[in-house]
Amino acid sequence: MLNLGRKQKLTVVKKVEFGIYLGESREAGEKERVLLPAKQVPEGTKEGDILEVFLYRDSSDRMIATTREPKLTLGGLAVLEVVQAGKIGAFLDWGLEKDLMLPFREQTRRVQAGDQVLVSLYLDKSSRLCATMKVYPFLKTSSPYVIGDTVEGLVYEISDNFGVFIAVDNQYSGLIPKREAQGIYKVGQKLKLRVTDVKEDGKLTLSARAKAHEQIKEDSENVYQIIEEFAGVLPFDDKASPEIIQREFGLSKAAFKRAVGHLLKEKQIELRDGKIWIRR
Repeated sequence: MLNLGRKQKLTVVKKVEFGIYLGESREAGEKERVLLPAKQVPEGTKEGDILEVFLYRDSSDRMIATTREPKLTLGGLAVLEVVQAGKIGAFLDWGLEKDLMLPFREQTRRVQAGDQVLVSLYLDKSSRLCATMKVYPFLKTSSPYVIGDTVEGLVYEISDNFGVFIAVDNQYSGLIPKREAQGIYKVGQKLKLRVTDVKEDGKLTLSARAKAHEQIKEDSENVYQIIEEFAGVLPFDDKASPEIIQREFGLSKAAFKRAVGHLLKEKQIELRDGKIWIRR
């Protein structure tokens, strides 16, 4: 059986002027053959030889074989470059002559030429190969990581209900839970993260924040710097609303209070009149 989107080893059935026909065996009928164009036929190829090829559809929507190495195969994952964004979707460079279609409905954000996007390859209802940015079902849950490990990941989706979905190493399923997702995140953003839990199903729970004692020091330094930008007097204290704290510092209220407490202990700031003052 000829399988679109996959690499296969096929037998040379017939040589013609414009290429060679391949099939699962030398007895393959006309409907069970696929063309490998002449410009891709290895020198010295003869009938009966076995070649490894990738099957996709050409610009005329005909199944065709190629000896080129695709950057993505069916069900796999890869970061590809957007070469064009048009009216019906975007087109990606996947190493073949015909660019790969990324339909609008499969985009988790609108993409532009030059963007690098994590996608998987699937067959649509018309048996056409297409890309999707909705990669959650294609991510693996068999990562080698354990609690405490530092990993690199790509933001592929952001949910108001669940948090920030991460593809660790572009292949493993991870999540920064909503309660941990402080700051501003964007689809396509690359992050260094800490593994805080490995679920029974193998999915990773992640945090962009360091271990508590390290994070307090980092947060304290950032808070102090921002107070300096307010000319040394912050016009509110640690009783401010979570929304104001998030807007100005990108921190949760709890993290902000810990940072302020640390700075008070170090005698770097003081609280007066509902404001935070740097001690001179």
